Amino acid sequence: MPTAVAGKGLEGIVAANSGICWIDGDAGILSYRGIDIHELAEHSTFEETTCLLWNGSLPSASALRDFQSKLALARQLDPHIVDLLKSLPKTATPMEILRTTVSALSFYDPDEKDNCHDANVRKAFNLTAQIAMIVAVYDRLRKGLEVVPPDRSLSHAGNFLWMLNGEKPSETATRTLDIALILHADHELNASTFAARVIAATLSDIHSAITGAIGALKGPLHGGANEAVMRLLLAIDKEGADPVDYVRNMLAAKQKVSGFGHRVYKTEDPRATHLRKMSEQLGKDSGQPRWYDMSRAIELYVNREKKLNANVDFYSASTYSTLGIDIDLFTPIFAVSRIAGWAAHVIEQLDDNRLIRPRADYIGPVYPTPWIPVEERL
Repeated sequence: MPTAVAGKGLEGIVAANSGICWIDGDAGILSYRGIDIHELAEHSTFEETTCLLWNGSLPSASALRDFQSKLALARQLDPHIVDLLKSLPKTATPMEILRTTVSALSFYDPDEKDNCHDANVRKAFNLTAQIAMIVAVYDRLRKGLEVVPPDRSLSHAGNFLWMLNGEKPSETATRTLDIALILHADHELNASTFAARVIAATLSDIHSAITGAIGALKGPLHGGANEAVMRLLLAIDKEGADPVDYVRNMLAAKQKVSGFGHRVYKTEDPRATHLRKMSEQLGKDSGQPRWYDMSRAIELYVNREKKLNANVDFYSASTYSTLGIDIDLFTPIFAVSRIAGWAAHVIEQLDDNRLIRPRADYIGPVYPTPWIPVEERL
């Protein structure tokens, strides 16, 4: 059977039909189910956006209330999961903890072995609520703090901040995180989403697919760039250096500056547009503008000198840091959001499944290469 030869990293290859997310990298457009990300960030909530991703259209008022209620009711962890979190090594990273714990969640889900559409939606509610809880609970445990029980009267973003910090979050903090979760909820066939679809296509369970997605997100070429951005800002601040001079020296030394450029977007990442505004406003409101000011100076310099645009990771670093979130939680919070998209893709894959089995362009020794007896080999 003839096959098309893919470029390295499958760049530009269409690997699936999907009705979930559309990106125009040349025009800088990102949309969920046809709705522009700017409209969703301006008007929607994470719950409504997740409902849109899973169901294909915006919900009615009553359907949205039902969705919010189901997601709030799913905020529960089996005591064995909390015990597992307590027993895991303190040297483990939060992403390692999340990967392992999400896999263990399947033991306690009554629908684990049911792969029908409705069962996968029920499991998607559980996973969306539980991933946020796991990140918050583990952070409390590793700091020797009491676990904060969920508050089902709060939004998904508000409850996460409540369970993380043990304080009712401000409206500004809640809305800021809510928008960040919307912006990160899906991004077509990125590495983690593709991994989830490949696993789901084998008719494995949704917990395995999401565990695989988290494993892919753990890799620094996919997740973690915002952590690197924040570590850069901290290093500059510690030295009292000028941000532009510091980055100029990095580039002269052929060092990578994280948070710039994107495989798909040829113009500005539309998610960065909102995160820049949020970072600036949070800095003003909190009286801590330096992270935004440093970021903006670096962005303008890199854009001018290297013609590279900031991506979603660049301003999410200063945004999360100003919210008081630890650096090693930045990537887990990516998962707190992206579970919405991962689940949507797993459900879509299984609703019209075919095993994903691409071919490879063979570049090894020519066929037929003869077998040589061991005593004759050089």
